[in-house]
Amino acid sequence: MTTSLQPIDQMAPGANLAAYVQAVSAIPVLSVERERELAEDLFYNDNLDAARELVMSHLRFVVHIARSYSGYGLAEGDLIQEGNVGLMKAVKRFDPTKGVRLVSFAVHWIKAEMHEFILRNWRIVKIATTKAQRKLFFNLRSKKKALAWLSAEEAQAVADDLGVDVQEVQRMEGRLTSRDLPYDQPVDADDDDAWQAPQHYLEDLSGNPEEEVATAQWQENTQESLHRALSELDERSRDIVMQRWLGETKSTLHELADQYGVSAERIRQLEANAMKKLRTAMAA
Repeated sequence: MTTSLQPIDQMAPGANLAAYVQAVSAIPVLSVERERELAEDLFYNDNLDAARELVMSHLRFVVHIARSYSGYGLAEGDLIQEGNVGLMKAVKRFDPTKGVRLVSFAVHWIKAEMHEFILRNWRIVKIATTKAQRKLFFNLRSKKKALAWLSAEEAQAVADDLGVDVQEVQRMEGRLTSRDLPYDQPVDADDDDAWQAPQHYLEDLSGNPEEEVATAQWQENTQESLHRALSELDERSRDIVMQRWLGETKSTLHELADQYGVSAERIRQLEANAMKKLRTAMAA
């Protein structure tokens, strides 16, 4: 028996979210036997129609999870869309031989997609990147609904409960209580408030584009002149200059004297003569 389903292009949470929720709520819930039949058909035969029915029959579950994240200030339709992506990933990976219901398996994938969406869009600057920070972001907000600023004991209790460092708890609490500040001043800002916009105190006065370009060109020209001048030296003089001035570790006069079997004074004379030739060549 095949369940009658609406076309997929009519099952997206667009502008009319209420109509979407009503539509997905009208799709019958699968029995255990029907779910197993569809899952096995997809698992063994790659039947995309079976995958489609599995997804469609669980869309109501995605809506239910999305509503639990309503406190983050993001559009419910967007959360549902992300959750639907997670549901489709779960259906693709579902193994009916494991003996669990699809809904139990899919909850992880649905929440994972919603979590990623929330972390990307909750603030301009990403607030949580590590595993511990992600855990704190979603758990600390719910714990703070009944708490004011955490005391040292409360922060330690949260850290012990979540298995993270107490300093991570304190840092995340600070991030959660902060807010995004736009760089430019608001269009309707008056003179008394305009000075608070970051554009007035984050200006970098140290950089001058004209000077930076000129400096870069000078460095490039100097490098070219140096390489050209070095190429005009004899091999021994060039090696002495390289080892004395241009290497990561500078050789001493005595080390070079031992290398070439001459006195340190002779190495000094060769070095002075080479440097004079370099200066003349680079000034030309």
